[in-house]
Amino acid sequence: MTTDAVGGVWRYALELCAALDAEVVLAVLGPAPDADQRAAAASVPGLRLVETGLPLDWLSDGPGPVLAAGAAIARLAREVGADVVHLNSPALAVADFGVPVVAVNHGCLGTWWDAAGKGAVDATLAWLPDLVGRGLRVADRTVAPTRAYAEAIARRYALRVVPTAVHNGRTPIALPAALPATLPAAAPCPGALTVGRLWDEVKGTATLDAAAARLDAPFVAVGATRAPHGATAAPRHLQATGPLPEAELAGLLARRPVFASAARFEPFGLAVLEAAQAGCPLVLSDIATFRELWDGAAVFVAAGDPDGFAAAIAALLADPARHAPQGAAAQARAARFTPAATAAAMTAIYRDALGSREDAA
Repeated sequence: MTTDAVGGVWRYALELCAALDAEVVLAVLGPAPDADQRAAAASVPGLRLVETGLPLDWLSDGPGPVLAAGAAIARLAREVGADVVHLNSPALAVADFGVPVVAVNHGCLGTWWDAAGKGAVDATLAWLPDLVGRGLRVADRTVAPTRAYAEAIARRYALRVVPTAVHNGRTPIALPAALPATLPAAAPCPGALTVGRLWDEVKGTATLDAAAARLDAPFVAVGATRAPHGATAAPRHLQATGPLPEAELAGLLARRPVFASAARFEPFGLAVLEAAQAGCPLVLSDIATFRELWDGAAVFVAAGDPDGFAAAIAALLADPARHAPQGAAAQARAARFTPAATAAAMTAIYRDALGSREDAA
């Protein structure tokens, strides 16, 4: 299985490896894991961590390094005697692996570009969605974290078979055992929270910033305001904290603020899941992904509607009797999305891919 140590794929891969009944070689591309990440990997039984030093596709400046990385991962798979290769970067799948390849698309430039409404992909970047499309077309099985995103992938890359939807699973963040005396556990937070890449234009930061200006309540935004490639966000009304350690985020979630996401595009939305697991009521943009996951357990607002977001958040903040049931509904729904459920679905896909190869032989 491939992963990287710089994004959400790391935790996805580590939790999946822990839940699988299999010995896994986890090959890390891109920057090396830090000491805490290495320790977390070492705690997973049957997991061997390999730090390849190979480049990530989205940090490369052309197809050559990515093609070379795919070939190197194929060699590693042969060296360790892998039965199945799980690629969390579909662009790598164009290499000759000789065993079944399962390509999981957690998010890609092509679908993001479509969602951003930018027209044709910039000529200097077009090589990457081209490579992703090639990888998806040659992989034995393809997977996406939601049906909505699977359909977007199939449209973008003209796939004959829509990827299988396997919802992500996540172990809930450990919340503090006790809140400070000044913050009674029974009292919900009198404010709102959003978490994510604030610089990413499709995440709706501008919408939430405008909503914050209309609220008589604090609205905290956790996440990076500057992208690796230089894009920035400068919210004026959101209380932007930058990225926070998990323990500090857990302290915020434990107060059960109203959690909002105004994303126009979202393959899954792990931050929403973490908030729901903590019992936060959800106010989400009315997009297909969020409807698939949270219909009946969230309040939905049209994407790009700051007045709608402000009104929905204010209504929950003003009505504690409604706040609690909405948080409980989100928490109950979140209980479906576990690493064990993800592992069971992925195991079935691995076995199916292996069986098809054996039948063909």
